[in-house]
Parts: sequence; C-alpha cells; structure tokens
Amino acid sequence: VDLGIVRNVEFDDDQFNITITPTYSGCPAFSFMKEEIICHLETEGITNYQIDTALAPPWTTDWMSDEVKSKLKEAGIAPPSQEVACPQCDSQNVQVISEFGSTACKALYKCNDCIEIFHHFKQI
Repeated sequence: VDLGIVRNVEFDDDQFNITITPTYSGCPAFSFMKEEIICHLETEGITNYQIDTALAPPWTTDWMSDEVKSKLKEAGIAPPSQEVACPQCDSQNVQVISEFGSTACKALYKCNDCIEIFHHFKQI
C-alpha cells in the first residue's frame, strides 16, 4: 500500500476485489508483491478474493508514501526526487555511474563527498 501499487479495494458479494498496478512494466518484484498481498489476506482469514492488474494509468513515484521514501533512505537507497542526494550524508555532490542499477527502476550513483556507492530509485 505504501508503494502506491494498490489502486482499489472493494468488498462486493462476499468477495474482496483488489486492483494493483506494477511499478514498472516487467518489474521482477511485482509477482512477489502480489504474493505478499495474498499472504496477508489469507493470514487474516480472507479466502474469497480476486486480484486484478491495472496498467492504466501507469504507476508513478508520486504515489509512494513519505514513509516508504524514508525507509528507502534508511536502507541506503536514495528515494525518488528531482535532485539526487546521497542517502548516507545527504550531499548532492553525486555522479551517475550507470542509468541502470540492479533493476530498471534504479540508477547507480557515487557520492563525491563520502565516496559511497548507492542506488537511486528513479522518479517517474
């Protein structure tokens, strides 16, 4: 929910209908996130549900909660923003190493002040 992928939740005719949107087309974590939703539902004893995927409108980083952005920073990943800052020292004296990090949604940066290498979650 904090990532903003849950678009809609309805309860109709004794069934939960949940609509989710992937962060990126082909996101490798999307199936994991869907399984996490299913696990949470079933842990709460909810067995009658349907999960649909909506691709339009496309997901945007604007849908991420401030809490998720803080958690990204705590994990050493610069959250999405116009000005990239090092998650370790908050310096904006950074340089792009690669437009693509470990996943398509992240870029790899280096801080020129603390010399830390870090990922930046791309703003879209």
